[in-house]
Amino acid sequence: MPNTLTPAASFPDIEVATLGGGDAKLGVPNREHGNWRLIVVYRGKHCPICKTYLTELNRMLDDFAAIDVDVIAVSADPEEKAKASASDIGYMGTIGYDLSTAQMTELGLFVSDPRSPEETDRPFAEPATFVVRNDGKLQIVDVSNAPFARPALKGLLDGLTFIRKKDYPVRGTHTG
Repeated sequence: MPNTLTPAASFPDIEVATLGGGDAKLGVPNREHGNWRLIVVYRGKHCPICKTYLTELNRMLDDFAAIDVDVIAVSADPEEKAKASASDIGYMGTIGYDLSTAQMTELGLFVSDPRSPEETDRPFAEPATFVVRNDGKLQIVDVSNAPFARPALKGLLDGLTFIRKKDYPVRGTHTG
């Protein structure tokens, strides 16, 4: 079982390469697009459910930007597979790639081995969603061990709109 990140804790300092050149710190938003960051970890090009999810996310990028939430999608795929994924759906947001097994472990992700060389050539992360506030603290942590369990993006958008408008506190912090 991975070490799950704790709500309200600082997001780890993890940097990944991004399509189009350069690197991005996962927990640091691009201020042009928002002062909070939504991090969507997807399994990779081999996953048809990820393609559907990223297609929906792509349609909602402006909605997240409207509530000052910057979005980055990231996977363990190498650059060429990440480019192909983005191209297949016309993805317009930031995509990070080459997430390492050590980085996956630091994020508390479930990691799977490929079932065959045709699927992919390396271990990959199962889906996860993180929302990091402008102070670097985790507002939302959602980690799955299967491609079928992910938050509904419309519900996430509505929830973040409420959280931002009402200054709703981080939940799940009880330690007793």
